[in-house]
Amino acid sequence: MNERWIAERMSRIDASGIRKAFEMAKAMKDPINLSIGMPHFDVDPSIKQAVREAVDEGLNQYSVTQGVPELRDAIRESLQDYGHADREVLVTSGTAGGLMLALSAVVNPGDQVIVFDPYFVMYNHQVTLAGGETFLIDTYPDFRIDVAKVAAAITPRTKAVIVNSPNNPTGVVASAEELKDLALLCRERGVLLISDEVYNAFAFDGEFHSPAEWSEDVLVVDGFSKSFGMTGWRLGFAHGPGRLIQEMTKLQQFTFVCAPTPLQVGLARVLAKHTIDLSGQMAEYERKRDRVVEALDGLYDLPRPEGAFYAFPRAPWGTASQFVAAAIARELLIIPGNVFSRRDTHFRVSYAVADDVLDRGLEILRGLAIRGCA
Repeated sequence: MNERWIAERMSRIDASGIRKAFEMAKAMKDPINLSIGMPHFDVDPSIKQAVREAVDEGLNQYSVTQGVPELRDAIRESLQDYGHADREVLVTSGTAGGLMLALSAVVNPGDQVIVFDPYFVMYNHQVTLAGGETFLIDTYPDFRIDVAKVAAAITPRTKAVIVNSPNNPTGVVASAEELKDLALLCRERGVLLISDEVYNAFAFDGEFHSPAEWSEDVLVVDGFSKSFGMTGWRLGFAHGPGRLIQEMTKLQQFTFVCAPTPLQVGLARVLAKHTIDLSGQMAEYERKRDRVVEALDGLYDLPRPEGAFYAFPRAPWGTASQFVAAAIARELLIIPGNVFSRRDTHFRVSYAVADDVLDRGLEILRGLAIRGCA
């Protein structure tokens, strides 16, 4: 193959460390997999049935690029409390698709995008694809947002800030005060605030808040993947200022075209009839979170995860990469923190697994910490 075919920007994009973990799992004999970032419950039967009916009715062509009107109406209905005069909705091919459209629509070559470290692995690479540069703001050791650091980091080159709450990989949920101050700062400085809210249903210790509560100038990217257990369906959405949504829609027309039509129709039909009750799943994940915190208490430095389905403990010895290698040798698959961070000190645990799998993994983690201290 001719190496000249490959664009120079690809040299700045590594294969996802999470995908590498999936490959490692395939080579393991009996892996205890606490690396997977997706819920372990299935799609609600009523949604499955509605999608089957949409397929059988022949609704298998392209939808309008913005998304089927019924689904956009259902999303708009959930946004009424914001009271924004200018807030449009776009159905996207997953939350990742929404983020890519947003960054491509707003970032010029050389623009900076502020991202909080640790961060979801996709952010910095999508900024690179858009031609921008990522500026990381460290949030260790408690993973809270220090708005003063953001204010000091903003320059004339700063185009956007990305915030993710509940957070992947830490499980930390930003407070109302943090998000309000961040939203007002970005509005004052003329910087777009992009809020990744795909885990908003998984907030265990208090009410979830969006920075859009305090500013119209916030773009929210969200989706149904995590809350409805449909990660493979690639159904996301974005809502924000009309002009920005208009430009993102233009880009979607020439890239993703639209999200899968029968899936949109099926979900819209169910949402029009009733609200899907997620309380059982959320209670189960809160219980699993408590299980993790209790098992690791006293052995690991673990900022309390308040949402999503992740914990981000500090490795009790060595680097996180060394510690993860020791865990993998014991058939436990976890993700080293340097996949999500400039630091190699912590590791991510996903507790979106069956209880017996989680208990086996926690027992290995306890053993590794005790042996490391001995």
